Amino acid sequence: MILQLFPVWALLLSLLAFFVPGPFTSLSAGIVPLLTVIMLSMGLTLTAKDFANVAKSRKALVVGVILQFLIMPVAAWLTAKLFGFDAELTVGMLLVGSVAGGTSSNVMCYLAKGDTALSISMTATSTIIGVFLTPVLVSLLAGQSIDVPVQPMLLALVKVVLVPVILGVVLNELASKWVRKIDMIFPYVSMVAILLIIAIVVALNAGTIASVGLIVACAVVLHNAIGLCLGYGVTALLGFDRKICRTIAFEVGLQNSGLATALAMKFFTPVSALPGTLFSVWHNISGSLLAGYWSRKPLGDLTDDSTPERRVSETV
Repeated sequence: MILQLFPVWALLLSLLAFFVPGPFTSLSAGIVPLLTVIMLSMGLTLTAKDFANVAKSRKALVVGVILQFLIMPVAAWLTAKLFGFDAELTVGMLLVGSVAGGTSSNVMCYLAKGDTALSISMTATSTIIGVFLTPVLVSLLAGQSIDVPVQPMLLALVKVVLVPVILGVVLNELASKWVRKIDMIFPYVSMVAILLIIAIVVALNAGTIASVGLIVACAVVLHNAIGLCLGYGVTALLGFDRKICRTIAFEVGLQNSGLATALAMKFFTPVSALPGTLFSVWHNISGSLLAGYWSRKPLGDLTDDSTPERRVSETV
């Protein structure tokens, strides 16, 4: 229940940070370490077997990852243009669109009776690929008007994403019995970390939110809707069954917005982190609503070969 109420906690903490920003702005240096903790927690829930599943559902996984890094970056750029965003907000939208899928997609996929093994494999694969692809995509779409530090961003992604995830996987392989004894705390650790990141960014942008918060929220809702709709629609047109279509819809539409927020804070400005912050709240709401709806819609006689619930009880 505590994890399911993540959007509520995020909203309440955001309101507190908005009206009482002082205690949270002093924690701004903790954003990157908090993100490292989130990625380590993710790595601890993965095993080498998850990456081996890539071969099992190769076609669906390849299509899903391509859609992930095609639909969301382009949709972010178009949305930013549609709303007339300045350079700061545009780069924030591009960061949200160009990062890997969020781990909350695994939870939503499980609830929606999707292919959870495929979801986990896609999240792991896009996370690794995103380390190298995210800076390139942001740079290409941002144009010459925005200076994107590609190499420093790449190095930061290696340190903040790749190393913690690999370390988590290795620890899980070498000490799986010990990890399983404490794996129930990983979702809560991740949730607290992302809530703190959201609160810090809200506090740093308290003045800006009052003036542009609503329009950025509308852009984020549209961006998320495009990802969910096209993720499902394109895979359906390609002939995949509904179970895989649901899975890829979540993988495409739900982003690692905590990473986008951290990158915005490290390489750009607090204003650039605003889209990622609002996306973190909204995609959990939209994902939960869609998962609840799909959970009541039958899939026919499809066999659910998902991994156990323990494997997907992460948040954000």
